[in-house]
Amino acid sequence: MRIGFVGTGTMGTPIAGCLIRAGHSLAVFDRRADATAELCAQGAALADSAFAAARDSEVVFTSLPGPAEFEAAMLEPQTGIVAGLRSGGVHIDLTTNAPKTIAAVAEACRARGVELLDAPVSGRPPSMTVMVGGSEAAFTRYRSLFEAIAANVFHVGPSGAGTTAKLVTQYLGYTNFIASIEGMLVAAKAGIDLETMARIVPVSAGQSRTFDNIARGVFPGTFAAGGTLDIVAKDVELACQLARDVGAPATLGALASDLYKRAQAAGWGQEGFPVVARVLEAMAGIELRPTGDKP
Repeated sequence: MRIGFVGTGTMGTPIAGCLIRAGHSLAVFDRRADATAELCAQGAALADSAFAAARDSEVVFTSLPGPAEFEAAMLEPQTGIVAGLRSGGVHIDLTTNAPKTIAAVAEACRARGVELLDAPVSGRPPSMTVMVGGSEAAFTRYRSLFEAIAANVFHVGPSGAGTTAKLVTQYLGYTNFIASIEGMLVAAKAGIDLETMARIVPVSAGQSRTFDNIARGVFPGTFAAGGTLDIVAKDVELACQLARDVGAPATLGALASDLYKRAQAAGWGQEGFPVVARVLEAMAGIELRPTGDKP
C-alpha cells in the first residue's frame, strides 16, 4: 500500500518503520529535514511537503506534537495534507489531539471525500495500544495497518472517540503520578526508607505503571523516564478541557495540570516529565533520593 507519513519524530519514526517492515511503500515528510534520514535509509521516499506526501498515497498518517501542529499540517491551503489527498482516501492521525480539532478537520476531510480516523497511541511500537475513532467500515478496511504498529487495537466508536479515550488514559496516568510523588514524600518525611516503600507499593493497593517512573527517574535525580514535560503538560490540559466540555469533574486533573505548568515555568519543559517531582520536593522541603540506609 502507498502510504504518506508526516511527522517522523520520537514516535513517528519507529511507527513508520513498522509499516515499512510490513511491506508498505512510504513517502515521509518532517519539517526538520534530518528527522527523515533514518526512514529513508530503510527505503522510504522523501517528500518535500506534507502535500507531496499525501498526493500519491492511498493513506496518510500524521504523528505530531499536538492540535495546533496537526491543524496546520492538515489545512494549510498550498502545502497541507487535505489539499493533497484524493477523494476516496483516508487519513489516520496518531497525535494526542483535541476532540474539537478532530471534529473540525474531519469536516474539511469529508468535503474532499476523505475519511479521517483519529488513532492516538499509548506505549511504544510494535507492542503499544492504538485507540481508533471513525466508521466501522474504514476501521475494518485498514485494521491491518493498525496491527502492524500495535499489539492492542481498539475501535472505540465514531470520529473523535479515539482521541477522547487517549485523553482519559493520560488523565489517569499523569494525575496518578502526582499522587505517587506526594505519597512518597509523606513516607520520606515520616522516616520510611524510600527503597523499602518502592518495593511495597507495586504489591499493594498503590500499584500503578506510572509509579515505576519514580524509581527509574526520580530516585536517581535524572528525571529521564517517559515523555517530555511539555508533552505531558499539554496532554493533561487537553484532558481537563475535555472534562469541562462534557461537564465532568476534573478536580485532581486541575491540580496536576497546575503542577506541570509550574515545572514548565521553571524552564524544565524539555526534560522528562518526572521532573515535576522537583516542584513537589520544594514544597515538602525534602528530595526523594534514597540513601541506602534502612530504618
